[in-house]
Amino acid sequence: MKNDMPQTALKLQVTGRVQAVGFRPFVYRIALAHQLKGWVRNSVGLVDIHVEGEAVQLAQFCEDLIAKAPPLARPEITQKIVVADEGFADFCIRDSNAAGEALIHIPPDQAMCPDCEQELLNPLDRRYRYPFTNCTQCGPRYTIIRTVPYDRKNTSMSVFPLCPPCLLEYEAPSNRRFHAEPNACPDCGPQLCFQNDNVLIKDTASALAAAVTALKQGQILAVKGVGGYHLMCDAHNAQAVQKLRDNKHRPHKPLALLLPATGADGLETVKTLVALDANSALMLQDAARPIILLPQKMPSAVAENVAPGLSELGVMLPPSPFHQMLSTDFGHALVATSANISGEPVLTDDDAVKQRLSAVVDGYLSHNRDIVRPADDSVSRLIAGKPRCIRLGRGSAPLEWALKHSLPQPVLALGGHLKNTVALAWGKRLVVSPHIGDLSAHRSILVFQQVIADLQALYQVKAEALLTDAHPQYASSRWAKAQPLPLIPISHHRAHASALAGEHGREDRGLVLTWDGVGLGDDGSLWGGEAFLGCPGDWQRVASFRPFHLAGGDKLGLEPWRSAAALHWELGLPYAQSTDNKPALALAHQAWLRRINTLPSSAVGRLFDAAAAMLGLLEYASHDGEAPMRLEALAESLETPVETRAYLALLQMGDVLRFDWEPLFYLLKNTHYSPAQRAGLLHRILANSALHLYQQLSQKHDIHWLGLAGGVFQNRLLSENIKALMQAQDVECLLATAIPTNDGGLSYGQLIEYAAQTRC
Repeated sequence: MKNDMPQTALKLQVTGRVQAVGFRPFVYRIALAHQLKGWVRNSVGLVDIHVEGEAVQLAQFCEDLIAKAPPLARPEITQKIVVADEGFADFCIRDSNAAGEALIHIPPDQAMCPDCEQELLNPLDRRYRYPFTNCTQCGPRYTIIRTVPYDRKNTSMSVFPLCPPCLLEYEAPSNRRFHAEPNACPDCGPQLCFQNDNVLIKDTASALAAAVTALKQGQILAVKGVGGYHLMCDAHNAQAVQKLRDNKHRPHKPLALLLPATGADGLETVKTLVALDANSALMLQDAARPIILLPQKMPSAVAENVAPGLSELGVMLPPSPFHQMLSTDFGHALVATSANISGEPVLTDDDAVKQRLSAVVDGYLSHNRDIVRPADDSVSRLIAGKPRCIRLGRGSAPLEWALKHSLPQPVLALGGHLKNTVALAWGKRLVVSPHIGDLSAHRSILVFQQVIADLQALYQVKAEALLTDAHPQYASSRWAKAQPLPLIPISHHRAHASALAGEHGREDRGLVLTWDGVGLGDDGSLWGGEAFLGCPGDWQRVASFRPFHLAGGDKLGLEPWRSAAALHWELGLPYAQSTDNKPALALAHQAWLRRINTLPSSAVGRLFDAAAAMLGLLEYASHDGEAPMRLEALAESLETPVETRAYLALLQMGDVLRFDWEPLFYLLKNTHYSPAQRAGLLHRILANSALHLYQQLSQKHDIHWLGLAGGVFQNRLLSENIKALMQAQDVECLLATAIPTNDGGLSYGQLIEYAAQTRC
């Protein structure tokens, strides 16, 4: 605010992420540094400041509030008013103010900060090798908060009274643990315990040592972390890995690895396993500690069955002091996969883990701090030089987003059926939940309901309408119908397009390819190879793929042979499985001929499934996405890619252009090329086709950019090919970064689309 008179006192209101991040002691310290008087206090989700002193010092104080804020803080000064000097004698931290409008920001869980790491490794420090060391700049947040305001009594730390030394830290404004709600030490905080063969060890040091010994002996352990349990075993022991796969009935899905932070930069072990560049190194070391999918160095130092048939490993650095001690003591890579029943949210409850996973594990390494709500590991993949989010989770969610325009009412977006997330929006704010999972399972629905209730309770916002996918049979849609709120269906693929445009803040006209496995289209068919022209709230479907009829319903994703058979039958050709399953094939063919449980589909994801089956990679998949992952890995195995300028012809069918996939079919059957060459050509021709479509449409329409949205664009080879082709033509090509391009981004996209529709 401009004022010609010398300023002697200011009233400031600071919003953003300013609670649970050490912001008040930071304000206290910089006020003292600038010799200012007054006070600071928490209000409901914001910080109020009254500060008095010389005008020059006040101006510098306001600059430092933003420029020198704690690493986890995201402050914004939303109010600055000149007020009367009240003659304060000092600067103090006042008690919180519970009145006023809720402007709450819930920080995600954060990995150990450098200061806490020094304490953890210092034999002279009282927190030496204490697995639950934390401060205002690190530690659990979202997973321990029961309710707001964010005070210790409202967290799962409430059962651990602070000892006198910890209480002194907690109450001292100059200490970095001032109001660090999870603050603890070996004398007053959570402890580890180990159980194996009916032996219970409750001493933390002994429990950790016993667990390390068990892992070195090839045992499988359920290990309780920050947002849920992991299943762990020695990643170098092929027998242990296979035992885990057999016990969990997970034959092929790649397993994530926990690596010790070794060497001066913490990346020494990482560099022995995967190819690392500056971007991926920074992401691995980020406070979110995500799993990053990176190219595997060959020959691999870990067991081949960690990621069979793939060229990447999913690796993460320790997300907590506990994980750092465990991985360091073990000495090399540990498998660290989510402890759950396939497709369900990660397990968090001690008793549930023992009941449901007793046949999977040999022992349990747990602790006595409750996990209030699940947060599975975040997952990202390096595509076109940047980590792209595959799964929102611990450290990255709840993901808060600012909307450009205010909403007319608070709304809750329920996402899709697979890779489900939910999102809450009100005013100009939007919050996306962590990954929930596949809503087919009963426990997934329970967690889905819990997250919906938690988001509204934590942010003190009550939704007045529900956004659902247009598919009425999705579990999220069925749940919504039972609620006493207005329902607003949002087109699946328009939500994908809007998610991409919203993340990049684009409201100008673009062309977005929305390629995925399945989503209900406006005409009742299964879309998945669409192109939309426009902007959020005004998407026009301008192109698609030639449809083909699919028989099998829910079986399609795990039985790629069905997509291969459908292409053959569409062209009047017989299909012979390599797998001897004649009854299923005959039944599917009869259903296809009679159009029983059979819908036309334009899905590129199903074309990738068909290609994987036709190239002999697999006819049955053990997990969602296995077929396209294997296909991409095969294409990337080529030392010299086969170059081609070929693209798919565009056929005018009604008011929509259609890519004709038939040439791809005959390419896949052309034995003049090796399977790897055919897989590579498939990727290249699809990329060329994307460029061809853009060139055709840009001659008739005003298009400012091309976007890639939908699960197919988790494929690095395809996405990088398209982006390179567009950049060569000086066309801006957008990919998702913070928001998952798969169905995990649907809830966010539904809200962006709704916000635009209500503004139009």
